[in-house]
Amino acid sequence: MISESYRAAVVQMNSQTELQVNLDSAYRYIKKSVDKGARVVGLPENFAFLGGLSMRMERADTIAKQVPKFLSDTAKEFGIYLMGGSYPVPVENGKVYNHSPFYTPDGTEVQDYNKIHLFDVDLDNDESYRESDYVQAGDPEPAVYKNSEIGNWGLSICYDLRFPELYRELVDKGAEILSIPSAFTYTTGQDHWRPLLRARAIENTSYVFAPAQTGLHGKNRKTWGHAIIIDPWGRVIADAGQEPGIAVVEIDPNNIQQVRNQIPSLKHRRI
Repeated sequence: MISESYRAAVVQMNSQTELQVNLDSAYRYIKKSVDKGARVVGLPENFAFLGGLSMRMERADTIAKQVPKFLSDTAKEFGIYLMGGSYPVPVENGKVYNHSPFYTPDGTEVQDYNKIHLFDVDLDNDESYRESDYVQAGDPEPAVYKNSEIGNWGLSICYDLRFPELYRELVDKGAEILSIPSAFTYTTGQDHWRPLLRARAIENTSYVFAPAQTGLHGKNRKTWGHAIIIDPWGRVIADAGQEPGIAVVEIDPNNIQQVRNQIPSLKHRRI
């Protein structure tokens, strides 16, 4: 259990198809977060590239080579813990993992997670998604990074949010902060984003840490924004709104234990 409070920042981006432009943008937001005292900074899903399927697959090798160096160098430069959102990592079957890493202040990747729930939905006649066409589901083993300075972080990505059993597994493995980097659609975000995030915080008496994408990406894709941090009581304590930027807030370890003592629901489980 962490003993002292620290500041954490969620980054909200409007990523497009130019890798270097996206990396430069991420760097600026990370620096801004550090300037505001953040010890932990989180990037959104697909922060390094958000565009069409064919272009994404063409550039996956380049992205997978450049992004780890960027994340490692940046974490080391600023001496921060950096949750690297997610980015594509090619696998042998021609698909990619949707990969979320976690870096320490010395630039070491200490934990990672490959998205297991893939976004295959038909929202209406003009808005359908088939993530499984190009993404390989990862191993369903929950990923938790344990650290005495910043607490225990459970990793997940976007659509995972709709599967509460994953977060129960993360908490069973010790998670106190639930990381959910996302590129939530505008259509679903209006009604589902905040209620689902608050539910995961309340039912697991854990902080929820959700960086996000926002705005138009190309001509057709629109994301909801509202990168958010929620405390273990379910209160929204930081919200980045709908413009690119950051939201920074204090993570208080005493709050986690206090809420878990007040409402020990995790100990009362019967199933």
